[in-house]
Amino acid sequence: MKVGVLTSGGDSPGMNACIRAIVRVGIFHELEIVGIKGGLQGILDKKFQPFEARSVGNIIHRGGTILTTGRSKEYRTEAGQKKAARILKEEGFDALIAIGGNGTMRALEILGDLWDGQIIGLPGTIDNDVYGTDFSIGFDTAVNNAIEAVDKIRDTAQSFDRFFLIETMGRDRGEIALHVGICCGAEAIVIPETPTDLDAIADHIIAGRERGKTFAFIIVAEGDEEGDAMEISKKLSGRVRENCRVSVLGYIQRGGSPSRQDRILASKLGSYAIECLTAGKSGILVGEIDGEVAETEFADTYSKQKPLNETLLKLVDPLSI
Repeated sequence: MKVGVLTSGGDSPGMNACIRAIVRVGIFHELEIVGIKGGLQGILDKKFQPFEARSVGNIIHRGGTILTTGRSKEYRTEAGQKKAARILKEEGFDALIAIGGNGTMRALEILGDLWDGQIIGLPGTIDNDVYGTDFSIGFDTAVNNAIEAVDKIRDTAQSFDRFFLIETMGRDRGEIALHVGICCGAEAIVIPETPTDLDAIADHIIAGRERGKTFAFIIVAEGDEEGDAMEISKKLSGRVRENCRVSVLGYIQRGGSPSRQDRILASKLGSYAIECLTAGKSGILVGEIDGEVAETEFADTYSKQKPLNETLLKLVDPLSI
């Protein structure tokens, strides 16, 4: 069996650990593993790299992806999708494993209608927005990166008695902001999934000042309906009668060595993806739910909304008094 492996969409810490698991477990099962560079565009450009066991040595600790990644405009067209299916067939591929987010899973579902090879998807995105897994590869590291940065900003906020708005990634999903806000003791957490009441937040900040709180900070997911951190700062400054400083964490959240949790998750899911192929399975995302490996149809991964942790949401207000 000839198996292609690629990473698609945004990079996330742990992708390399997952590639390593796929390659070594695949070779253990006497499969031929071929890396595809540059995401789905790599299929169209025939950027194929045969893997041996030693090809993935010394990468488990590295962030990013050795296969590189991207978003393919050509693949979004019907002609590009048919071309990808034709190339995979002509090159003798029997299966494909792709690591990425919900956009990648949608692309794999389309490919499955055009190509008769087996296809397995693995959740690799710091946004943790893929339905079918409790946590995606890279999320834990991104949260840890953001926590480290926020703790440092907090020192400055306390030293100068200042009010900060700290922006995390999350265009459509506030998972990073929610976890970071709880871990760092934010006064409020602003995320796309819940309505944002700026008047209530301002009243909360002012009340905290009156109780003796000398500094404050709010964690803002970039995709909130009230705008990004800079826009919200302009709206809040007048309400709280002080200048709200802004710090945008940006791509620092994506990089760095993957955490223990991401390395374990990536290794576990990569290994199970090979088991799925040897068992003849296809058209599924391999994730982890309640500590156990779980399989989800591609259509569900992007059409169903992954619920936020309501227990964490309820903690925000009482912990910030």
